[in-house]
Formats: sequence, C-alpha cells, structure tokens
Amino acid sequence: MFAFWLAVIIFLMVYAMIIAEKVHRTIIALVGATVVIALGLITQEEAVRAIDFNTIGLLVGMMIIVGITRRSGLFGYLAVKSARLAKGKPINILIALGLITAVLSAFLDNVTTVLLIVPVTYVLTDRLDISPIPFLFTEIICSNVGGTATLIGDPPNIMIGSATGLGFMDFIANMALPALVILIITMAILVLWYRKDLFADDDKIKSIMELDEMEYIKDWGILKKSLIILGLTILGFFLHQALHLESATVALMGAAFLMLITAEEPEDVLMLVEWPVIFFFLGLFVLVGSLEANGVIEALAAKSLEVSGGNLPLTGMLVLWMSAIASAFIDNIPFVATMIPLLQSVGQASSMPMESLWWALALGACLGGNGTLIGASANITVVGIAERHGNIIKFVDFLKVGFPLMIISVIIANIYLYLFFWM
Repeated sequence: MFAFWLAVIIFLMVYAMIIAEKVHRTIIALVGATVVIALGLITQEEAVRAIDFNTIGLLVGMMIIVGITRRSGLFGYLAVKSARLAKGKPINILIALGLITAVLSAFLDNVTTVLLIVPVTYVLTDRLDISPIPFLFTEIICSNVGGTATLIGDPPNIMIGSATGLGFMDFIANMALPALVILIITMAILVLWYRKDLFADDDKIKSIMELDEMEYIKDWGILKKSLIILGLTILGFFLHQALHLESATVALMGAAFLMLITAEEPEDVLMLVEWPVIFFFLGLFVLVGSLEANGVIEALAAKSLEVSGGNLPLTGMLVLWMSAIASAFIDNIPFVATMIPLLQSVGQASSMPMESLWWALALGACLGGNGTLIGASANITVVGIAERHGNIIKFVDFLKVGFPLMIISVIIANIYLYLFFWM
C-alpha cells in the first residue's frame, strides 16, 4: 500500500505543478518520471514499455511534414485568399478563418494550426484596424472542435486511437458528424456574439482586397512536393488499417520521403519538431505507467464501475462530462493519459461494449478544451502569441465565451452518443 499511495502522491504533485505553470510542464513531467523510476515504483524496462511509441511517432512525423510545408508559405496564402474571397468584410473573415482553422485542425494537429493561422490573423486585423480578440477566440474554439473529428486532429485522439486500435476511418465515421454539427452551431453563436465588433471602414476593407495572396508563396518547389506528400500521407491514414500499418508508420514514412525529395538537412528538419511536447508525452506515459504498475488504475476502475453499476449510458455520460469538465481546467493530454488505462481496466472488469466510451472520452476531452484558457495546448499557444503582439487575454474574458460554448457542445455530443449508441 505504501507504493500505491506514493505513486498517487507523486502523480498529484506533478499534476498540481503542471496546473500552476510555475515551471515548464515538460520539465515537471520528466522530473516526475525519473523520480518514480529512481524510487522503484516502476522499473526502467516497464517505463519504456509504458511509452506509446505510436503516439510519439505520429506526432514527430506530422510535425516534420507541417514544418517543411510551412516554409512554402501555403498557410499564409490560404488565409489571405480566404479574406479576399470574404470581400474583406470582418464578419465574413471571422467565418472564413474559423472554418479554415477547423478544417486544418482535423488534418494537422491543432497547435500547429493556430501557429500558422494566428500570425496571418494579425496581418488582417491590423489592416482593418479592429480588435483581433474575436478572431483569436474563434480560432481557439474552432481548432478544438475541428481537431475532434479525426484521429490526427488532437493529441487525445492520437492517444486513444493508438491505445485501442481504432483507426482513422473509425474516427471519421463516428466523430465527424457531431464535430460538424457542433462547428456550425458554434460559428453561428460566435457571429451573433461578436457582430457589433465586426465593422471596419471602407478604406480599410479596400486595403485587404489589395493584398496579393501569391506574394505569400515563398517556395513553389517545396509547395508542390509538400502537397504531394501531404496528400499521400492523408490517403495513407484513410487506408492504414487495410494496409495493416500503424498511423505512426504512415506519418514517419511521409516525413522521411518529404525530407528526401526536398533535400532538407536532417539537422534543420529536426529543429522543426516541438521536442518539449514530445518529452512531455514521454514523461506522462511513464508517470501513468507507475500508477498502473502499482494497482492505482485498477482500483479507480473498480470504483467507477461501482458508481455506475455497469450501466452503459450512465457510465458513458459520466466519462463524457467528467472528461469535459476536467479538461477545461487541466490540460486534456495528461487527463486522457490517465483515463485510457482506467477505461481499459473497466472493459476487462465488465461486459460493457467499450467503443462508445472511447468516443465519449474523445469528445469530452477535445470539446472540454474550449472551457478555459488552460484547457488545451492550442489555447495556451494562442495566448502566448497574443501577448507578444501586446494583447493580454484574461482567463475570465475567455471563460465568459468558451465555457458556455463548451457546455452547449457537450450537450450536443451527449445527445449524439445517446441516439447512436446508448438508446
């Protein structure tokens, strides 16, 4: 029992320090991981086995592909082209950037998407001489909703897919519909919410129309090669189950071939990988592995079954709402890392069909990220960029917008799960 409680205490201390954000979360996760190994709560061999290398490989592969593609200027082109198609009108630009963010977040990861879209947003709002805040809030919310739709859209989905064997097409078939419905309703509410702030002078609108999107293309050679590889990689995700390939293999193959045909130096390309994110995942996997090795996960699973009585709809709603509320106030990545082995233990201890519970976890974790500024990595990324541009986004200001929208989206998700899985 001493090891049981020691593993719990260390995990909770790491969690608390991640939430406090006094020290970088990657450092905290690595310190926690090395401490549990040093104290014998998990052996080094068990720690290595606890790491989900499919998740790590998928993240690294997509980071390389997106990093090289970014050098072509494609994403700036898309944003400016959309603004011109929107006739330079702020309300239309808000809708266009929100939709682009959602679509890109479904096929790239949402952190990468906001890194690409937010700087261009500032170019547009500066020309229009209007506040960027409505656009930034819309992009945060749309990135999390769009990322819900696919296996590769949000790190929680990557982790769930890797742990359960659910593939790219499984996510499309089961998550795309609720994500689309939520996106449409969310965009409508955001437009109504910000309609009074989305006005600009005619001369400012004219300056947007004078922008040339072609100027944002920096390298046509990289653009063509990147689009070919990105297209083949996404096709590979659609077919990976039929081809008996893991999603990480598809992503890393795409990254390797893109490096080959663009003749990029490995040192330069590997600098494009967000290594702090990768090592944060490594530390988390080891910490959760220590909980599993000392029986903590099994005990939590037994308690969860006791509360729900093995009733599928009740268990599913518990997972959905607990995931959403928890992910609003703590980063959804460590939360999902803990919940995956917990649900696996629930499945082993009961006869419940588990697939709908995985969709409940994915929907809750991804949509819950919209509840607060610290709910998802994309949120924190946008806040950081905004601060560099002199815009301080307050926790309470985002809470007023994000939390009600999060509640509405989770209600929609609950209705969807009940109608399609639990009725």
